[in-house]
Amino acid sequence: MGEFKSDIEIARAARKKPIQEIGAKLGIPVEQLVPYGHDKAKVSAEFIRSLEGRPNGRLILVTAINPTPAGEGKTTTTVGLVDGLNRIGKKAMVCIREPSLGPCFGVKGGAAGGGHAQVVPMEDINLHFTGDFHAITSAHNLLSALIDNHIYWGNEQGIDVRRVSWRRVMDMNDRALRDIVCSLGGPSNGFPRESGFDITVASEVMAILCLAADLADLERRLGDIIIGYRRDKSPVFARDLKADGAMTVLLKDAMQPNLVQTLENNPAFVHGGPFANIAHGCNSVIATRTALKLADYVVTEAGFGADLGAEKFFDIKCRKAGLDPAAAVIVATVRALKMNGGVKKDDLGIENVEALTRGCANLGRHVANVRRFGVPVLVAINHFTSDTEAEVAAVKDYVSRLGTDAVLCRHWADGSAGIEELAQRVAELADSGQAAFKPLYPDAMPLMEKIETVASKIYHAAEVTADKAVRDQLAQWEAQGYGHLPVCMAKTQYSFSTDPTLRGAPEGHAVHVREVRLSAGAGFVVAITGEIMTMPGLPRSPAAERIALNAQGFVEGLF
Repeated sequence: MGEFKSDIEIARAARKKPIQEIGAKLGIPVEQLVPYGHDKAKVSAEFIRSLEGRPNGRLILVTAINPTPAGEGKTTTTVGLVDGLNRIGKKAMVCIREPSLGPCFGVKGGAAGGGHAQVVPMEDINLHFTGDFHAITSAHNLLSALIDNHIYWGNEQGIDVRRVSWRRVMDMNDRALRDIVCSLGGPSNGFPRESGFDITVASEVMAILCLAADLADLERRLGDIIIGYRRDKSPVFARDLKADGAMTVLLKDAMQPNLVQTLENNPAFVHGGPFANIAHGCNSVIATRTALKLADYVVTEAGFGADLGAEKFFDIKCRKAGLDPAAAVIVATVRALKMNGGVKKDDLGIENVEALTRGCANLGRHVANVRRFGVPVLVAINHFTSDTEAEVAAVKDYVSRLGTDAVLCRHWADGSAGIEELAQRVAELADSGQAAFKPLYPDAMPLMEKIETVASKIYHAAEVTADKAVRDQLAQWEAQGYGHLPVCMAKTQYSFSTDPTLRGAPEGHAVHVREVRLSAGAGFVVAITGEIMTMPGLPRSPAAERIALNAQGFVEGLF
């Protein structure tokens, strides 16, 4: 067996078509594309508005088991499935998130797929791309600057400097900025106060951009942002500081979906990127809605395992955007299931059907959870060369006992040719009319009950604990008219519990909510559990140490 090429080597060898040709496949006129070079473009708001009367295609969600260091390949499978659907004669396109620079230079790597199932140009997508994240960072920090400026010039709104909740953001992992004191240096620099930085993908502005229907909705939502409170605890909104108009101006271009292509020249929207363990982990509503007007099948993904990504996709994105998913695919690997069964990473290459079968409990939990939303599901086994026939058979047997099928997929190595069977099965399932989507809880349920419902039904927790201050805060928001909002759980991605080391399918654990944050503009309440951080740190040996330009001027080290 020859040496496998790296993801970046495969991407660099891609035979890309001019982006105008990719647009033509979807019926987008050249004049309605705003090109960024030869291989990426934004789709104009005018063209998007012209699609309103068209029927929608089928929406297919790709989600996964809980991630492990062994790798699952969710984005790779999402991209591969679209290539497979086009290969069998379907008109399909992909909708995924833009990667954050922080994880690219940290530990997770990029998010453009892998092997022979990628979106390209991979280097651009993983780095600055079309500048969307920079625009979001700037809009967020403009509001931050306006807050301190307002306080400096007399504080007409009566903002309590102890209760400013709006922080600053940057798109990099930097633990040193989690908690800061700003405005030091005397009267000319303002009033000192505690603050901090979150990563851009955790910004409420990111969530707003990804949930807004159009520019008018974007501006309204930005105005709804609560930046802090007065001494009487009444909220101060971004519109009170006249920030919403200027923020919208900065985000005008970022609101337009980015069109790129897969390695097999099929169309892809890569747009927006809220973190999945902090925010709602889905690409933009505007990209998904536009794709549904342009293609018969739209394949999208939600971040991390189904306990986070799929739950938020269903309970936040689909609920708020009126989306109706037709089918779901849960991605698993033999290696990751063995790890869930207790096998150490160094021993994953050794056949171990017993541990694999134990680890399948994690997969079974995710299958049951997705079905709870009324969405039919298939399992994709993302193939690794170390998988044995006995191990693959064990997964298929386990899944068949759940009343569905697991399909072995070789798209990483073989592109669309390796995923034809899954594409055929997904198309049949999406067309079958089996889906009867419904969110997990009604809008009218109290906020604490919503948190408890997710924890008990999705995480299988025995109880939710929260300090009195958290419960009082939720009650106060309900009194202010925010009780109808969905909840966005900030939880470790590695486990159904809040303990990242607890693999498999734990039962009866406690979920402690240590903090709640109101994202009034985005339209959800964030419940922060366990040790989750809204500003990650870099690992001991960050990926940045291995990223550089080679002698030919090409980027090396991205993966």
